[in-house]
Amino acid sequence: MKTTRRLLTFGGLGLVAGCSARAAPDGRRVFDAVDVHPADYPTVAAVKWIGEELARLTDGRLGVRQFPAGQLGSEDDSIGLARFRAVDICRVAVAALNNAFPETRLLALPYVFRDVGHVRAVVDGEIGTELLNVFEGRSLVGLAYYDAAPRCFYNVRHPVREPGDLRGLKMRAPQSDIFLDSIRAMGANPTPLTFGAVFSSLQTHLIDGAENNWPSYQSSRQFEVARYWSQTEHSFSPDALLMSKASFEALSPPDRDLVRDVARRSVQVMRTAWDAREAEARAAVVAAGVQVTEVDKAAFAAAVRPVLSKYIQGPRLSGLYERIAAVG
Repeated sequence: MKTTRRLLTFGGLGLVAGCSARAAPDGRRVFDAVDVHPADYPTVAAVKWIGEELARLTDGRLGVRQFPAGQLGSEDDSIGLARFRAVDICRVAVAALNNAFPETRLLALPYVFRDVGHVRAVVDGEIGTELLNVFEGRSLVGLAYYDAAPRCFYNVRHPVREPGDLRGLKMRAPQSDIFLDSIRAMGANPTPLTFGAVFSSLQTHLIDGAENNWPSYQSSRQFEVARYWSQTEHSFSPDALLMSKASFEALSPPDRDLVRDVARRSVQVMRTAWDAREAEARAAVVAAGVQVTEVDKAAFAAAVRPVLSKYIQGPRLSGLYERIAAVG
């Protein structure tokens, strides 16, 4: 309850500050953007580019002010702040949206996507557009999907080659039912924690491991304590770039179109930075002595088939799943 009151109080202060910035007498609008990742992370760099491009195209009338590195709280906090217009833009993992927006489950479920090319083809196409439109019912506007995969396991104990090797390990899970069920199905004991709490929890052995992508594993320094990486590639779940619906609707129709267009073009900016950062992150942690293990992916995929069946029930989700599988 104290946390909720603190967040509401903080959100109210942010709302006052943000609204005064957006209502500048000279017509200039500065969008406040939040991210839990550090300033040099590809998602943060892409949003920085959005701000620079908006400023260039409007002679400085539109711009972006960033709050990276979790300055304004966790991803769950970010979603609430954007919904109530305490901030304008947030970048969050799709896993944080699964419970509120069931359609996004298709993007987070294990072994739905074959590889990076497959997920990019899906989010860049008709299905991706549909899955950006689901947010407006809860005071958000979907602007783009950014890369955040593949996600793999890592731990402090030993190499993991098959699901049985996860048995008894306490693995951090994003606060998402899908991730909790998936990790449990693969044999581990899921422990929901915010991203920012993972490093200290690994140090104190509150958890034995976690799962994420190479850049997050490296930038968070989690590789310093969790030295065993397993190339499970169990999830290709992307990130979502969202905007407060109130902020978006306060714009003129031409400015709305401009914001959407610049956000869409920022995806390639992000991917270029992401591909480079992923390679650099992997090389850095391997050079630091992390042990990388190839796994039996077929065994992991078989272990989570019941989870897949559970979450694609009903014509809407099962139909989306079939359409995703059919994308070349």
